[in-house]
Amino acid sequence: MSILGLKKKQPKTFKVKVITMDAEMEFSCEVKWKGKDLFDLVCRTVGLRETWFFGLRYTVKDTYAWLKPEKRVLDQEVPKDSPITFHFLAKFFPEKVEEELVQEITQHLFFLQVKKQILDEEIFCSPEASVLLASYAVQAKYGDYDPNFHKPGFLAQDELLPKRVLMQYQMTADMWEEKITAWYAEHRGIARDEAEMEYLKIAQDLEMYGVSYFAITQNKRDTDLLLGVDAQGLHIYSPNSKLNPNKSFPWSGIRNISYSEKEVNFTIKPLDKKKDVFKFYSSQLRVNKLILQLCIGNHDLFMRRRKVDSIEVQQMKAQAKEEKARKKMERQILAREKQMREEAERAKEEMERRLFQLQDEARLANEALLRSEETADLLAEKAQIAEEEAKLLAHKAAEAEQERQRLEVTAMKTKEEKRLMEQKMREAEQLAVKLVEQSERRLKEADHLKQDLTEAKDAERRAKQKLLEITKTTYPLIAAYSPPPAPPAPPPEAPDFAYESASTRLDFKDSDMKRLSMEIERERLEYMEKSKHLQDQLKELKTEIESLKLEEQQQQAGLYNLRSEARGYVQEPVYIPHSNRNSAYMSQMAYFEEV
Repeated sequence: MSILGLKKKQPKTFKVKVITMDAEMEFSCEVKWKGKDLFDLVCRTVGLRETWFFGLRYTVKDTYAWLKPEKRVLDQEVPKDSPITFHFLAKFFPEKVEEELVQEITQHLFFLQVKKQILDEEIFCSPEASVLLASYAVQAKYGDYDPNFHKPGFLAQDELLPKRVLMQYQMTADMWEEKITAWYAEHRGIARDEAEMEYLKIAQDLEMYGVSYFAITQNKRDTDLLLGVDAQGLHIYSPNSKLNPNKSFPWSGIRNISYSEKEVNFTIKPLDKKKDVFKFYSSQLRVNKLILQLCIGNHDLFMRRRKVDSIEVQQMKAQAKEEKARKKMERQILAREKQMREEAERAKEEMERRLFQLQDEARLANEALLRSEETADLLAEKAQIAEEEAKLLAHKAAEAEQERQRLEVTAMKTKEEKRLMEQKMREAEQLAVKLVEQSERRLKEADHLKQDLTEAKDAERRAKQKLLEITKTTYPLIAAYSPPPAPPAPPPEAPDFAYESASTRLDFKDSDMKRLSMEIERERLEYMEKSKHLQDQLKELKTEIESLKLEEQQQQAGLYNLRSEARGYVQEPVYIPHSNRNSAYMSQMAYFEEV
């Protein structure tokens, strides 16, 4: 009995799984727990204090419902599964997110929910706004853009744009990523909570933001209207248009909203009594209850916003303000530390680079030092060799100087000899000229003598001819009248005289001719000997001049080589022509050879 009693006293529990926008949690709940108990447990676990925006939603058949806080959990139409699944979501939306959302966790949960609704196309968003919102979502997730870290393709696994936008344009994923990255790079320095708040500030201006849609009819037969409930009021839409309402009833202009379970209709009474009362119908009881809950909750928040904040909210806002200031200061400190760390890293990299550079320079300097030492040794050897060569060159220079002086003396002697040779050449030339003149004179005399000889020979020939003629005419008469042969008597004086004169004349002519011929021959021989002797002298003089020229050239080349050696280098001997100096000698020698 005691054991059974103990078993009955043990409380029964049931499993619950709560899914938030970024986590899943499981709880063990007591059977007697009301919806408020479970909701408070989830809020404490999440760390949420702005609880009036949120609720626990569950699925019922083909629609959804919100867990009521005042009823027990198991007494509501929750699923009978184990664990029972609830979704922790925003049930009501603020009018101005920047003013109403205080806690960072509240902003984060709203950001995640609105982002999912946009990607699931529950909230219509233009392509341009989608790209901008995606850039803020990337900033909230990845922080500041770093081209060295965020390489192309780093967004390939992230869902950032609605499928409708992706299908609307013929663009590749890389092109979309490039557009998003261009905006993302401009958000540098924005913290995560700030990026999420910027996202919500843009999203709250979208037409479908925070609106819950329900199918209604204005009478029981028509089903062609949509009811939208949001923080601003109630809106009536056409079934094919959720952007522009046909009629709106702001909370400030509604006097009363009533629901009749008997007639299953809603009645909206405006503050202005002149305006007509608007009635509409909904076919499902659960939907009617849901509409009524949303209307009551949004209207309560609307009225709450127009009142002074409660002490709890004021404390939350003050704490949030302090927290933001503290986080801002922390971010600034962190930014400074990050900047200092980056500067330190850059300085470290620069120092490492400088260290490597100095090491390379040191290595190169060591190598250069080794090379310089080797070069110094080599230069020392070369210096020693150069010193020895300098001594040798100095010795050679002294010898060259002596040789130069000797050559200068020799050159002076050569010049003297040359002058004497030139004098001899001039004398020889004068002698040759005299000999030529004598030769011409003798030739002329010889020509005269030859002419005289020719004339003498002609006279002799004529005399002999005449004598023969006289002999032929006188010899027969003498033979006839003369006695027998006897010694010839001397001729008469006159004839004999004439005869003797003629004979003497003839004899004289013959002797002169012989003598003259002998003299001419002798003179010719003497001339030939003198001419031969003169030619020999000219040849000897030419040979001496050539030898002197060659010796002078050798002396000049030797002197030039000695000077070059004295300067530290030796060049090939340079032949200096003396054509100008020796042209007169050559012409004279040619002239003498001709003579």
